Amino acid sequence: MKRKIYLDNSATTPVAPEVLEAMMPYFAGAYGNASSLHSFGQEARRAIEEARAQIAEILGVDPKEIFFTSGATEADNLAIKGLALADPRRRHIITSQIEHHAVLHPCMWLEKQGYEITYLEVDQFGRVDPEAVRAAIRDDTLLVSVMAGNNEIGTLEPIEEIGRICREEGIPLHTDAVQAFGKVRLPMEAIDLLSVSAHKLNGPKGVGFLYVRKGLKLIPLLHGGGHERGLRSGTENTPGIVGLAAAARLAFSEMDEVAARLRDYRVRLIEEIGKIPGTRLNGHPTDSLPHIVNFSFAGIEGESLVMRLDEHGIAASTGSACSSPNLEPSHVLKAIKVPLAMAHGSLRISTGRSTKPEDIDALLSILPGVVEDLRAISPFKVGE
Repeated sequence: MKRKIYLDNSATTPVAPEVLEAMMPYFAGAYGNASSLHSFGQEARRAIEEARAQIAEILGVDPKEIFFTSGATEADNLAIKGLALADPRRRHIITSQIEHHAVLHPCMWLEKQGYEITYLEVDQFGRVDPEAVRAAIRDDTLLVSVMAGNNEIGTLEPIEEIGRICREEGIPLHTDAVQAFGKVRLPMEAIDLLSVSAHKLNGPKGVGFLYVRKGLKLIPLLHGGGHERGLRSGTENTPGIVGLAAAARLAFSEMDEVAARLRDYRVRLIEEIGKIPGTRLNGHPTDSLPHIVNFSFAGIEGESLVMRLDEHGIAASTGSACSSPNLEPSHVLKAIKVPLAMAHGSLRISTGRSTKPEDIDALLSILPGVVEDLRAISPFKVGE
């Protein structure tokens, strides 16, 4: 049987054995509702509060600043909409053109409610200019939201500098840290709101958290039992929360070693794939998350490339992210001005803690031939 190779860790990651082991008692044994007063409920409550304290310790923040959610999409929405509802006098938000849709779509929704959104341009590598943030701030600016590291091309954003400017201007900074949390050090002193999802760091799906700096007021999006100190109603996902904390502990305990290994993979991929004619590296060559690298190949479609690789047992994803009948390419690739023809022929490779050197060897042995085969049947030729 052909060995399968998973190189799509930016989409999701396998649950680590250590994480699953931590979660298991809370599926059937310690199954109480954490809001119940009896011993079953209090056992679940203790597990949740221990998980909250562990995550807070990792980040160097107060446990009361950690709010559990169903994932980063909810955390992003809560940060942006929750802050807007809490301060309706300020009706201007600054973000970037390359944010995840979990940030862009709430901003677009607020635009329909009469808010003004400034979508900052980025440079050729996908970086936001901190001075562009300063220039965009107005008297009625409510929030700046810039991701820590891009999920498609891996580029790291200058969050520390942007946060310093926001602090000087008295504007809170939100960062979607889904791809960065557990991969790189985060400048928490510069961040006021931070979104994280467990399934991107070898934890379970369906759970995440929002860090909210003390003193910021948010209006809840969900109303019900007043869970999470009134900010996020809904019976707590005890196994998921325990798994999230276990995944965070694991990621940070081995972060330096894993990041160094993944960076070595990234350097090798850039060097070897760059030898294929008609290839473009998307994103910054060095100032990047360790696990993400994105290429465009002239003369082919990214979807076809992903399917051909899958036939060889290799899972990766396309950077074109076509989601409409018009086959519009990724908004990230458009923002960094990748030529349209090449934007459609993109491949994102994202490694993880379980990626082995032989996985990289296999990809590099197969990819050039796949690209050549697809170009041979393509109506578009390299150089046209």
